[in-house]
Amino acid sequence: QVQLVESGGGLVQAGGSLRLSCAASGRTFGRYAMGWFRQAPGKAREFISLIAPGNTLLYADSVQGRFTISRDNYKNTVYLQMNSLKPEDTAVYYCALDLGANGSPYYSQSAYEYWGQGTQVTVSS
Repeated sequence: QVQLVESGGGLVQAGGSLRLSCAASGRTFGRYAMGWFRQAPGKAREFISLIAPGNTLLYADSVQGRFTISRDNYKNTVYLQMNSLKPEDTAVYYCALDLGANGSPYYSQSAYEYWGQGTQVTVSS
């Protein structure tokens, strides 16, 4: 069984930065793609970023150039560095693990078999 635990969320002023972490256990971490999603109040959960084995990196247009995803396979941890934060980045942020078993596209929630509990990010104006 895989467990994902996010941390690093909090309250920050617009223009500030946060780094989210997602610690994974229960699987050989480096073999799988890891994604970040977020869900703002009253909105659907949306894809933010992906890091795949071989270090393929993908970003949503809304965060391209401001957010950076990375991973440390020795620590079984994936990170999301968020810079130049905006009030519209306010959301609960989730990490997720894709076993690559179901063929769903990377930007779809259904591609990911395991999810963390989420961490709140609030950006004040």
